[in-house]
Amino acid sequence: MIGTKLACRDRKGTSRKGKSCFIKSVMHGECNGCSLQMDEVLSSVAEKIKNFAVIYVVDITEVPEFNTMYELYDPSTVMFFFRNKHIMIDLGTGNNNKINWALKDKQEFIDIVETVYRGARKGRGLVIAPKDYSTKYRY
Repeated sequence: MIGTKLACRDRKGTSRKGKSCFIKSVMHGECNGCSLQMDEVLSSVAEKIKNFAVIYVVDITEVPEFNTMYELYDPSTVMFFFRNKHIMIDLGTGNNNKINWALKDKQEFIDIVETVYRGARKGRGLVIAPKDYSTKYRY
């Protein structure tokens, strides 16, 4: 459970109990278009969401337990945690555990993070995304 503990700690190692934590995992240090695009969105929204979320980047080659537990096979994945609990999000894709594609719109990502934070504060383990991503290749 190293990944879960890592996901909700700040730089000093103290727990972020009032904030939603989410991590972006990177597979084998790969840099592809999807990963770079998501990195750009994450870095641009980090300042705007700092009051309710913290971003962590995890190299999954260093945390193999995390790979098997959350089935991380994609080059870039975004997952959400709140108080060391994995928060699932229904995006309409069938995979409620993670976002494994690059979001291009910054405001769209901020809306997703806000939705996860509000649902997690109410004790929900599964939240519904503000937008349906079920249409293939339309996101």
